Amino acid sequence: MLISTAYAMGASGGQAGQAQGIAGFLPIIILFAIFYFLLIRPQQKKAKEHREMIENLKKGNRVVTSGGIFGTIVSLDDNTVGLEIAEKVKIKVARGNIGGLMKDNESQAKSKE
Repeated sequence: MLISTAYAMGASGGQAGQAQGIAGFLPIIILFAIFYFLLIRPQQKKAKEHREMIENLKKGNRVVTSGGIFGTIVSLDDNTVGLEIAEKVKIKVARGNIGGLMKDNESQAKSKE
């Protein structure tokens, strides 16, 4: 009697087994959604903003490199940027190494010091 009851439960549980399989993937799907909205999407947005900033560089802009060097753009090529970091001191850096643009009030504060 006990064995036949077990078979009966196993036979009718086919539909429930498929529902449990889908429900088993639900936590994985939720984790992927969390990772996408908290990690992947903001990183892609920041990379896009950086790429746009690099494309819009102009002579005379005050910039800071990813290595922390402050300078003014004096020349632009496809792959490099010429920076004047001090009076008559010029260096070339790769465009991708430009970390960001200096705001006007930050550059004025630096020039006053």
